[in-house]
Amino acid sequence: MKRKIYLLVSILMLSLAAFSAKAGSLEPKTLDKETIANMTEEQKQARIEEIKERVEEIRAMDKSKMSKTERKELRVELKEMKKEAQALGAGGIYLSLGAVIVIILVLILIL
Repeated sequence: MKRKIYLLVSILMLSLAAFSAKAGSLEPKTLDKETIANMTEEQKQARIEEIKERVEEIRAMDKSKMSKTERKELRVELKEMKKEAQALGAGGIYLSLGAVIVIILVLILIL
């Protein structure tokens, strides 16, 4: 009797471990800040180009035939790529409305 209980418990533990291992492998891999800091400018530009190509591939996909989980995975991938691109320095210059008004006023005063 003890032997059957140990066998059932061990099978249960192994099956639960397999589910958690699979769930952990679905996370998209991203570059950390330390890796980005050690990259050269050419490597950064190459990675940015790879990200742009992947985004264009995703935009060209027919998402109506995808399941809900596939669309969710694409959203997660896009968010991770956006964070990575911002860390690589692919962002732009952002001006607030107040800054634009101040610049216009200064230009009016100068001219």
